Amino acid sequence: MGRLPQGADLLEALTELCARENITAGEVRAIGALTKAVLGFYSQKNREYEYLTLEHPLEIVSLLGDVSLKEGRPFVHAHVSLGDEQGHLWGGHLAPGSEVFSCEVMLVEYQTDKPFERGFDQGTGLLLWPMG
Repeated sequence: MGRLPQGADLLEALTELCARENITAGEVRAIGALTKAVLGFYSQKNREYEYLTLEHPLEIVSLLGDVSLKEGRPFVHAHVSLGDEQGHLWGGHLAPGSEVFSCEVMLVEYQTDKPFERGFDQGTGLLLWPMG
């Protein structure tokens, strides 16, 4: 549990925290505020992410994600709900470029017998967890 630095890239800071603490499997939650946000939406038709940049202050209503390995390194996959000054809600896949104003984060590490690594899924075109 802790706070991320003001001005940090939210996704990058979460990933660096996991790498520093050697967290390779777990979950992440956060609340706080952003000065700007970049949200992704995966186009199932085109099999690629489309991005929306919001260049104004937003509250992190909820951030929920997981931590696993991608190419042998900790990887944070998170979705975020953001509220603006009029109470409108924005949401999607947390993408690089989201700038922290304030952020309190909770990481829960899971113990696994073997590395939990993402792999390419032919059906979706995504790097996903192995089937459970």
